[in-house]
Amino acid sequence: MKLTRILTKKLVSFWIVSLVAVAFLFMLFSFFSYVHLTSRFQQHQVAELQSLLLVEYQQQRLEHLNKWLPSILQAYDAQSFDLVENGKALYNYQAEQQSDSPVLYRQQLSQSPDLQMCLELPRPYILIAPDWQEMAIILVTLLFLMLLVSWGRLWLRRQMQGIEELSTRSQLILSGDYQTALQSEGNGQPRLINKALTELLNALEDASAERTRFDQFIRTNTFLDPQTRVGNRLFLNNRLEALSYQQRMIVPGTLYLIVLEGLEHVKALHGTEELNELLDTLIDGINKVLSVQPNSLLARRASNQFAVVVPQLSLAEADQLAERLLRLCVSQLDVVTAKKGRCYIGAAYFREGDPRFQLMDEAEMALKAAQLQDASNWFMYDKGAVDEEFAKGSVRWRSLLESALAHKRVYAYGQSVMDIDNNVLHTELFSRIKDQQGNVIRANLFIPMANKVGLMPRIERQLLEHVLGELAVKYPEAQFSVNLSLDSLQSKAFVHWLTSYLLEHRSRTQRLIVEISEEVMVRHADTFASVLQMMKSMGARLCADHVGQDVVGIHYMSEYQVDLIKLHRSIVRQIHLRPENQLFVRSLIGGLYRTNVTVMAEGVELFEEWQTLQILGVSGGQGRFFGPPVAV
Repeated sequence: MKLTRILTKKLVSFWIVSLVAVAFLFMLFSFFSYVHLTSRFQQHQVAELQSLLLVEYQQQRLEHLNKWLPSILQAYDAQSFDLVENGKALYNYQAEQQSDSPVLYRQQLSQSPDLQMCLELPRPYILIAPDWQEMAIILVTLLFLMLLVSWGRLWLRRQMQGIEELSTRSQLILSGDYQTALQSEGNGQPRLINKALTELLNALEDASAERTRFDQFIRTNTFLDPQTRVGNRLFLNNRLEALSYQQRMIVPGTLYLIVLEGLEHVKALHGTEELNELLDTLIDGINKVLSVQPNSLLARRASNQFAVVVPQLSLAEADQLAERLLRLCVSQLDVVTAKKGRCYIGAAYFREGDPRFQLMDEAEMALKAAQLQDASNWFMYDKGAVDEEFAKGSVRWRSLLESALAHKRVYAYGQSVMDIDNNVLHTELFSRIKDQQGNVIRANLFIPMANKVGLMPRIERQLLEHVLGELAVKYPEAQFSVNLSLDSLQSKAFVHWLTSYLLEHRSRTQRLIVEISEEVMVRHADTFASVLQMMKSMGARLCADHVGQDVVGIHYMSEYQVDLIKLHRSIVRQIHLRPENQLFVRSLIGGLYRTNVTVMAEGVELFEEWQTLQILGVSGGQGRFFGPPVAV
């Protein structure tokens, strides 16, 4: 665009110089024409005087020159006049006022060289000066030329400004900023081309909106229940597989199966609308109860059965949650069914390492035990001893985490993100801590407890200091990505420190990728949008993590200028055997067409998974297939 402005300025300058040159040549030619005409007029006067003298000479009346010649010479403004015959002066005239550099005319009056005339006259362009009317005409002409030049300059500038606006709009289109290009219609020239661009951009916007609606329709109908808009059975299975590795659970938690009896009675008495309203009210209430439980999910397994999975939950907290869910469901059913409805909840507590295929069987056994009761009830499947790490509660975890922070026992483990050519794109860093005995505690164990006790900002601060202060110096060409939690992004103290720290290490910030969960970005980004803008302005790149964990739109990617996204492991797991997951990825990548968002996958464990992801258009991946996380 800078080159276009320079060319526009040069063209305008050339046009102005050309007009000024033409006006100058016009005035110059006019001046020479004026000089030539006055000179010819003076020569004509001299010729007439010569003719009169020749007539007087032929009639022998030269002695009468004093009677008529002085008046003629005065009319000619003659400086001097000499008439000589054979060296003898016949007449001499001398003016009282002399001018500088007069014109001398020396001519013979007959064929004989004896009679000569010498006449000195002022310069003709001085003698015949223009009067005020003529000068007024000249000034008006010059003023008109100046106005013409100024008007032409403004006209050409307007025309070139229209071309400049059209060029700017074209540049926005080439850079992919279609929305800004559509809004900046301006006065682009030629108008026909500008109007055509507007029509095409409107058509493209309609097509993009339709494509987004279609992609959203595909994703929602793949993983969402069409009636309640919560996850379906397929969505539940994907999420449970994401919580497991090699068919064993990798985190502790609880699975609840909720059965609502009496829904058919509600539909028969009150109709489908009343039933849908009841389901919407129940789902909203359950979501509010689960809002304080990170990574929890709600899915519908059957027409009257829902499933709730809450990871990182102690047994005591699982019992309390079951009581709250039961009270909520019973209260809503009693209002509509006149206390004829029943709610039964079966819960199965699972620990790290438990077989995944047994989890659903245990929950269904617990549900059957609850249904043996006459009234609404819940039942927890008794598996024996409970994991002591979670039985001790939050006090023990706070003490452990504060000790690790005080003694700098927060360590970074890295896992490489590879492209399709097996080159390292960047390294994602995970935090690990060590207890007093030196045992390494994984992030999926201590992070939920750190969130509960409010220590995540301090942990992520130590990790960022380790990345930008040490690793970025040790590996000057490497790029690193770190995860930031909602607590950190909403903490004023953490944001203030982050701003100062990124300014201090701004030369290294361009090698930093900040990963934020898609769920956090969609639901809470308006509370920390300025933080995202600050990190982008510092040069850091933004990555949306866990994409596909929940079915949401992709509008946030353009709104917050997301550079990368990472597919959730529930989408990646055995994707080569799941056409519905492949459809989800293909739809997502299609919705990101003509954007600069790079799609990557996390949790890749099999060659078949990686091969399928490459075919679908995924640009990078990470997981155990490429190698486990290692200490850095």
